[in-house]
Amino acid sequence: MKLNLRIWRQDGPEDSGRLVAYRVDDADEDMSFLELMDVLNEKLILDGEEPVAFDHDCREGICGACSMVINGEPHGPQKATTTCQLHLRHFRDGETITVEPFRASAFPVVKDLVVDRSSFDRIIASGGYISAPTGAAPEAHATPVPKPNAERAFTAAACIGCGACVAACPNGSASLFLGAKITHLGELPQGQPERSDRVIRMVKTHDAEGFGGCTNTGECAVACPKEIPLDVISQLNRDYLTASTHRR
Repeated sequence: MKLNLRIWRQDGPEDSGRLVAYRVDDADEDMSFLELMDVLNEKLILDGEEPVAFDHDCREGICGACSMVINGEPHGPQKATTTCQLHLRHFRDGETITVEPFRASAFPVVKDLVVDRSSFDRIIASGGYISAPTGAAPEAHATPVPKPNAERAFTAAACIGCGACVAACPNGSASLFLGAKITHLGELPQGQPERSDRVIRMVKTHDAEGFGGCTNTGECAVACPKEIPLDVISQLNRDYLTASTHRR
C-alpha cells in the first residue's frame, strides 16, 4: 500500500511551520496510523533526517495522547476512534493524507504534531475532583445511586481529555470536555457538596486559558472518540447559572 503524506513540521512554538510532503511505499492496510508514523520516522532516521514529533502512549484508545488532525478531522475519518486505533484500511491505496496538530489558541504547538494541552490539567486542578476523607473505601451500598444517574455519570466519565472537541470546534471551546467533567461528578452524591464552587472555578479557568465560548454547532460531539453526548453542555450551563444565581 502506497500513501502520500503531507505532514505539518514546526521546529518550535515560535516557528511559523509548514506542510512537508513524504511518501511511504510499504504500508500495510492492517497498520494503525501511529504504526504508519513509526515506519515513516524509521525511514527518516535512516536517511539522516529529523523524525516527525508526535504524542502517543497507550496505543489502545484509552489515554487520548494521539492528537492529530487527519484530513481535517480530529483523530481521522473513523467515527468513535482515536488516532492510534485508526487503521490504514480506511484509506485508499495512493491516497494523499494531510496530518496536522490540534489547532486551538489554548493548545500551543510544541513541535510538529505535539501540542501543549496542560490547560486541561489546570481546569481539572481548579475543581474537577471531590474532597473525601482518606482511609478505607466505604461500603459500596452505603450511598445508593439511582441507576439513571449512575449510567449518565459513567457515560460522562468516559471522556479521556484528548482535546478533539476543542480542535473540531470553530470557536476553540472546551465546553464538551468541561461539561463531561461537571456532569460525571454532578450526577453522584459524592459530588454534591462542592457542586456550585466546582462549576464556578472550572468555568473561570476555562475562560482564562483562552478557550472560546460554545455556540452549539455540535462539531465537538461528532469528533469525540468516546461519543460524549452534547447534552453534557446543557448540564454545564444549568449548573453554572444555578451557582451564579445563588452567589448573587
